[in-house]
Amino acid sequence: MRSRIFTAGAGASVAALAAAIVLAVPAQAAEGDAHLSVLHGVPGLTVDVWVNGARTLDDFTPGTLAGPLALPPGAYDLAITASDAADASAPVIGPVTVTLAANGNYTAVANLDAAGKPTANFFTNDVSRIDAGKGKLTVRHTAAAPAVDVLAGGTAVVTNLANPNEQTLTLDPGTVSAAVAAAGTTAPVIGPADVTVAEGTHTIVYAWGSLADKNLQLAVQNIEGLHSAPGSVPGAMDGSSGGASTEQLVLGSGLAAAALLLIIIGVGKARTPASARKP
Repeated sequence: MRSRIFTAGAGASVAALAAAIVLAVPAQAAEGDAHLSVLHGVPGLTVDVWVNGARTLDDFTPGTLAGPLALPPGAYDLAITASDAADASAPVIGPVTVTLAANGNYTAVANLDAAGKPTANFFTNDVSRIDAGKGKLTVRHTAAAPAVDVLAGGTAVVTNLANPNEQTLTLDPGTVSAAVAAAGTTAPVIGPADVTVAEGTHTIVYAWGSLADKNLQLAVQNIEGLHSAPGSVPGAMDGSSGGASTEQLVLGSGLAAAALLLIIIGVGKARTPASARKP
């Protein structure tokens, strides 16, 4: 899911926000925290960020992917000024408020729209469980360029993707030779570049920059730990796991081993001659 949050001139504001907040929040996530990653994809734009009237980040530069940041849910107020402004009294953007929901997973992208104007988009990342033996690949068009096709091994797997849209594929794990071409063509304008799709991982690829300025690039974000439990356990008589967790399986094996040991001891005692038994 994607929503436009700022208009022209806001290119670095979301990226700056996240980088600013990272200095103010604890490293360890708390229950209910939202997770925010940030891509700064506006070439040539450097800003200062002010949070609640205090300069939190100085000279934030493009081309970086930050996060994920673990942030308490709620609203964050910020102002964006020209680089090295004396204070936040004359912001070029804001002050604005960004609200994050509990347990949400987001990526804020400061980018150029299709016409080359600075803007920003806010994506909600899919962190649902991925089928066992599979990975997910999402492609997001956040570049100043017309609609594109995404090629894998020279074959179009995503077609007519326009800024600021996205498309998601479920794939077998492996390395994909990915390239971006104008829609309906196969001549790459970005790449080819190797993109690894791992089991249980949602890999998100962003096309950013400007076609006219010849600075198009790819950025890659990985959201890991989305594995699903396998559908069966090798050796199970009915071919299913019965829904047991790893801990339950370990405990069950331990009890079986203990029971087997007691049986062996009991059989051994039963076979011991009476004359050999101690009183």
